[in-house]
Amino acid sequence: MMIQRFGAEGGTGTGGQHLPFSSAVEAGGFLYVSGQTPMRDGEVVEGGIVEQSQLAIDNCFAIMDKAGYSAADVIHVTVILTDARYFQSFNKVFKENFGDHPPARICSVCDLVVDCKVEVGIVCYKSP
Repeated sequence: MMIQRFGAEGGTGTGGQHLPFSSAVEAGGFLYVSGQTPMRDGEVVEGGIVEQSQLAIDNCFAIMDKAGYSAADVIHVTVILTDARYFQSFNKVFKENFGDHPPARICSVCDLVVDCKVEVGIVCYKSP
């Protein structure tokens, strides 16, 4: 089985720190997208949970697109919220992005190492 890494050079985190992990890894038809936060150019984009959720998902979709995957290939989403009160608003954004064929999902509440409201990780599958 071949393993392909996307963004293995690492990205830029808050304060310009180097992120020492791949943005995604593909193996055996699966694509594992590292958790994405609402960041652009290494800085958190301010906004409410709706704006931050959409940007985190958009960041995942951009990585997936580079690897040749689309929203139709998403089989599982991991969501971390920093406040349980964000749950309903996140669900609205989630439904707008995944429509009538949503993937499986886990959603938890905990602190994040980045000062934002949400982090989203995605697993995709395409038959090799």
